[in-house]
Amino acid sequence: MSGQSPPAGDGITPFQRMVASCSGAIITSLCVTPLDVVRVRLQSQKNPFPKEKCFAYCNGLENGNSRAWYKAPGHFNGTLDAFVKIVRHEGIKALWSGLPPTLVMAVPSTVIYFTCYDQLCLALRVRMGDRAQEAPPLAAAIARVCSVTVITPLELVRTKMQSRKMSYRELTDCIRSAVQMEGWLSLWRGWGPMIYRDVPFSAMYWYNYEKGKTWLCEWYNTREPTFTITSISGSVSGIIASLLTLPFDVVKTRRQVELGELQAKNLSYSTFSVMSRIVAQDGFGGLFKGCLPRLIKVAPGCAIMISTYEFGKAFFRKQNQEKILSPLQTSNT
Repeated sequence: MSGQSPPAGDGITPFQRMVASCSGAIITSLCVTPLDVVRVRLQSQKNPFPKEKCFAYCNGLENGNSRAWYKAPGHFNGTLDAFVKIVRHEGIKALWSGLPPTLVMAVPSTVIYFTCYDQLCLALRVRMGDRAQEAPPLAAAIARVCSVTVITPLELVRTKMQSRKMSYRELTDCIRSAVQMEGWLSLWRGWGPMIYRDVPFSAMYWYNYEKGKTWLCEWYNTREPTFTITSISGSVSGIIASLLTLPFDVVKTRRQVELGELQAKNLSYSTFSVMSRIVAQDGFGGLFKGCLPRLIKVAPGCAIMISTYEFGKAFFRKQNQEKILSPLQTSNT
């Protein structure tokens, strides 16, 4: 097959699997980046009135009711408010901030993640026998650790670009300054909370996706999952996993946005110390900032990604079967 390895256990080659996953990632990135920008803006903004400091001063006089008149510049009151203010003050292009690193990140991330997941899942199902249903979450967790480790620096760049309007020169200066002060490992800032977020997300997502897909196939009395079945399974699984892992997403955003900021120089960066800081500043609800845009993003994002991926695999599987059958049909005639 032109230098490719023979089709895997499910009838397609690793290269074909890569093409299918990359196509889904590119389409998904183009569609959901605006929601990602809004999520980052909501998660990175800090309450202008921390719980323990509720007073402001005006002309030297303390005003205990300052919340009634004070409005922090650039402060967003919700998902729709963030959309409107970003477009009004920065232009509609700002909603696609960080798209270049998102697209660059999509290639290695999806190639590593989806290819590793499928290959590991096939191997584990054979080896685990009666416990084969546990293979998807285990394979997903291992694949996600590999993927996160590779793409964390690109994720950091994307998050920094989405947190506020900044030029590539400012971004470069910020990264250079951080590397000089903290070393090259500063580019992996946020790796811990990304692992806490993405590994359980992936395990829950694939377990629920495979279960949901099987249940819906039985419901609709079909052997092969349709576009509707994969879309519904992907969306619901993504929503459940997103809700349960959202606090770690907020921590990841805060840590990466603080890259290069002097006021964050002496802060502790452990995941749970950042969580404590967020709760002290914004209350427990601060750990769930950006919930709505994340859910709005994840539901269609997971549906588009998994449906495109499954469609791509089905397309290549059919192509491979036709190539195998074609010589046999020719010889018979």
